[in-house]
Amino acid sequence: MQRIALITGGASGLGLASARRLAEDGLVVAVADLRAEAAASAAASLPGQGHIGLAIDVTREDSIAAAFDTVQQRLGPVTVLCCFAGILSTSPTPGRLPTTAISIDEWDRVMQVNARGSFLCIRELLRRTTAPVAQGRIVTVASLAGQIGGLQSGAAYSASKGAVLAMSKVVAREAAALGITCNTIAPGPIDTPMLHQTVPPEQQGQKYLGTAAVPLGRIGVPEEIAAAVSYLVSPGAAFVTGATLDVNGGLAMR
Repeated sequence: MQRIALITGGASGLGLASARRLAEDGLVVAVADLRAEAAASAAASLPGQGHIGLAIDVTREDSIAAAFDTVQQRLGPVTVLCCFAGILSTSPTPGRLPTTAISIDEWDRVMQVNARGSFLCIRELLRRTTAPVAQGRIVTVASLAGQIGGLQSGAAYSASKGAVLAMSKVVAREAAALGITCNTIAPGPIDTPMLHQTVPPEQQGQKYLGTAAVPLGRIGVPEEIAAAVSYLVSPGAAFVTGATLDVNGGLAMR
C-alpha cells in the first residue's frame, strides 16, 4: 500500500529533514510550503519517485483545501499529515520579545500560523476521512517552550505551541475511531534558522545561548527530529497516540 504524506513547512529546516526521511522510508511525499518554487525544489531533491511540491498558506482555509485537492488528484488521499509550518515571531530583530513588547498583531500572527494553521490542516484531513484508514497518522510540532515557557522565545510562541499540545490530545481521542493516531514532537534547541533567531544581535555568531544547560552538551540537528517523525509514522507506532515525544537533549525531563 502506497502511503501519501503531506508535510507543511516542508521546504526547509525540520520539515525538509522529515520529508527526506519519510521518502527514504518509502512514503510518497507532498512538500507544502508558502513558496511554491521552494516546495517544488525540495520535492525534487527527495529520494524515490512521485514526490510533489505545492504552495500552501496554513492560515487560510481555501489554500489548505486546495492543497489537499491537489495531492488527492495527483497522488491519492493523504493518510499521513505532518504539521511543521510555523514561525517564531514577526519581529525582524532577533532575540526574545518581552511580553510588554508584544503587539496584538504579533500575537495574532504567531497564533494564526502555529496554532490555527495546525488546527485547520488537521480539520481538513479529518473532514475528508469518511471511513477508517490503514496506518493513518498525524504528527504535530510543539516545542519545549510550550511545555515550560520560553527560555529563549516569547509568550506568543510559547502559547501557540501550548495550544498545539492540548489540541493534539483532543484530536488523538477523536481520530482514533478512524484509525488515525495523533502525536506531538516537542523539540528543544535544534540547529535551524529559527533557533538562531532567538540570539539577540549583540550575541550573533552563537547558535543558541543555553547550550551549557543541555545535559547532552549540544544542540540537536534536524535529522534527529526526522527520526522521531519516522517512528511516529511507522507501523511500529500503531499503539501510540496522544503522546508527546520530547527531543531536547535532556534540557527538560518529565
